Amino acid sequence: MTNRQRILAILEGRAPDRIPWIPRLAIWYEAHRRAGTLPTEYQGRTLREVERDVFGGTAARDGIIYRTQLWGVEIRRHVRGMETVTEYVTPVGTVFTTVRGTDELRRHGIQDAEVGFMLKRREDYPVVEYLIEHTEYLPAYEEYEAYEREVGEEGYPMVNCGDCPMHHWMRALAGYDQAFYHLNDYPREVEHLVTVLTQRLRDTVWKHMLESPARLLMHGHHLSSQMTPPPLFRQYILPYYQELTAKLRARGKVLAIHADNDTRLILGLIKQAGIGMAECFVTYPMVPTTLAEARAAWGEEVIIWGGIPSAILEPPFSDAQFEQYVDEVFRTIAPGKAFILGIADNAMPGSRIDRIRRITEIVQQRAAYPVR
Repeated sequence: MTNRQRILAILEGRAPDRIPWIPRLAIWYEAHRRAGTLPTEYQGRTLREVERDVFGGTAARDGIIYRTQLWGVEIRRHVRGMETVTEYVTPVGTVFTTVRGTDELRRHGIQDAEVGFMLKRREDYPVVEYLIEHTEYLPAYEEYEAYEREVGEEGYPMVNCGDCPMHHWMRALAGYDQAFYHLNDYPREVEHLVTVLTQRLRDTVWKHMLESPARLLMHGHHLSSQMTPPPLFRQYILPYYQELTAKLRARGKVLAIHADNDTRLILGLIKQAGIGMAECFVTYPMVPTTLAEARAAWGEEVIIWGGIPSAILEPPFSDAQFEQYVDEVFRTIAPGKAFILGIADNAMPGSRIDRIRRITEIVQQRAAYPVR
């Protein structure tokens, strides 16, 4: 089977010939390309060529099914050293965001961090509501189909469709530092805005998710035990996902979340929500959650794409510790259904490429289904 065939088999609940091994190398590659420190054999080669050599496939994360367009808004950008301030001027008021870079982030090709969010006071809520209602979601199905053809048999595209409404408000509009203060101080404004955003996504993004040719759709990022704990998850997130995932399953589609956070306290709720895949699923020692706990909570109902925390690819972990960890992964996942081996979240600049190649060797030796 090819990587594409293996992933499709897993999405359909069938057994592949072997466990797919599809890590993300983008951050590692870009950091070393910029620094001129790629291994000799990879200098002058593209990421896709490096992926093909290291593990024989591609992570395929660049597909899209829609593009967004903001209308009725004037956007002004101001660059001040490492900071960029973006103003959104609307007929009902103005909000602005601030992103800040560092020499290290930019040296590695990692995006600037958002440090100032749109929602700072009660008066900002009508402005952000205006932005939500004046965002169009234009279909890009032909672009997706062209990308799927480009990926070919080396993988299968996962399409990023943004975040669920409540967590998008927390993470991207108010910011984690202030979100719970806003929920306490402006509860009516928060709930109204989340309701508006929910309906907007139902009318636009859901339509594209259901009608596009894509089958593997990521919609949710960084849900965690700390910032989306069980009480908040049950009230604001669970009903949204239960409605959406039922519609997607009826179309033969799988909803994934980007699970590179501690999910120990919400494992059961993720399953209850009908989420079909935890992508870039991160585990101990980077977070308290273990792979064994996730398998026990999810069984074969939630596909895990992960298993290799990026930390064990770096020098603080000895070769013996690395080998022992990978061995334990295979023991935990046996017989191996509903599992794709990957790195959570990415191979970072300090990752040892020889260890990633070593995992490729182990996969060739041990990953035939059923894993013993």
